[in-house]
Amino acid sequence: MLSIDENERLTRVGPGTPAGELLRRYWHPVAVAKELTDENPTKFVRILGEDLVLFLDKSGRVGLLADHCSHRGASLLYGRVEERGISCAYHGWLYDCDGNILETPPERNDAIMRSVKHTAYPVQSLAGLYWAYMGPQPAPVNTPYDVVARKDGTRRITVHPMLDCNWFQTMENAADPTHAPILHQDHSGQTAVPVNTTRGFIDDQPSFDFWPVEYGIMKRRNFLNGESDEHPLVFPNILRSGGTFQIRVPVDDTHTWRVDVNFQASDDGSEDPSALDPPVRYPEPYKDPPDALHPFTRMQTNTVPQQDHMAWETQRPISDRTAEHLATGDRAIVFLRRLTMENIRKVEQGLDPIGVIRDPNHAIIDTNIARDLNASGGQTGAGRPYGLSTGTLVPRSSASRRGGS
Repeated sequence: MLSIDENERLTRVGPGTPAGELLRRYWHPVAVAKELTDENPTKFVRILGEDLVLFLDKSGRVGLLADHCSHRGASLLYGRVEERGISCAYHGWLYDCDGNILETPPERNDAIMRSVKHTAYPVQSLAGLYWAYMGPQPAPVNTPYDVVARKDGTRRITVHPMLDCNWFQTMENAADPTHAPILHQDHSGQTAVPVNTTRGFIDDQPSFDFWPVEYGIMKRRNFLNGESDEHPLVFPNILRSGGTFQIRVPVDDTHTWRVDVNFQASDDGSEDPSALDPPVRYPEPYKDPPDALHPFTRMQTNTVPQQDHMAWETQRPISDRTAEHLATGDRAIVFLRRLTMENIRKVEQGLDPIGVIRDPNHAIIDTNIARDLNASGGQTGAGRPYGLSTGTLVPRSSASRRGGS
């Protein structure tokens, strides 16, 4: 159980908020790169409680600016994209990608151009996504992890429907080692039969471990047959499940954008064009009607992502942690909260939080994709030995055996 103040510190993401300032020390995806084209050169972006416009100018540069023009507040989403930047449709103020004002057509002198700087954030392209950094300069290295940085394989992207809930309850789910055998006991593709629907497959997973690593938390689940698998939480808002980074981007206090990046290494180590320009999938909405909130909509619960979205959203737009009753199975969640609070304090003290890398020559960080029981199956894939306690074990994958305690 948390106090109201502690819950606020963990969940609010706008400028000047404790968690918002922490999150601004990292790069975040803001769009799929191929969504920005010469025909559609602007895209509205809301992230960390700020309204922004992503644009592709006619010289090929990508910029991310505050949506409202510094002149009178009209939206730059409808601006005219030009060779040097984007021009407000209202009075023609022209901005470059760095937020510099290049022209103010109605003005007789250029004094205001020198006195006003429009809010702008740096953008980089990585793994088929545009990423933005919204914190103080200098910016750190952008997410140098295997799933998004390696080129020796294929990559694909899944853009999930917008979540009507706060970012932190999605990450508590990432740290939670006990929900999968219960919540996901009957997803499509699951062939084992649980002992009963109350216990699901929890008896096949008698223990779990977690420990800090250089970039976050490593979570390990241990199974009855002596095998185990590991899923790292890449702080602050990524879960690596199988070969997939599940990135939970805080849009504002009550909305989260989940985008998945999947990487599959090639057998011979060769590069594949899809590693840099991956195909993109957009699943249909997970609820009907899609724009309503619980309980005025009906969640679909046939797939693992749908089941997760149901659990996240129905905790309320912002989970009320003052009313919860934690148990021993929630130890990893408590650890995540403490880790987040600790790094909020680091930022308040002017220090870098965990996982911020300054060395541009830093090697790609290995999150041990190969140590997952089924690198393509995620936390509930066919490689998990569910069904041992009921005699209905899922057919095994070719994953190697490993010890676990």
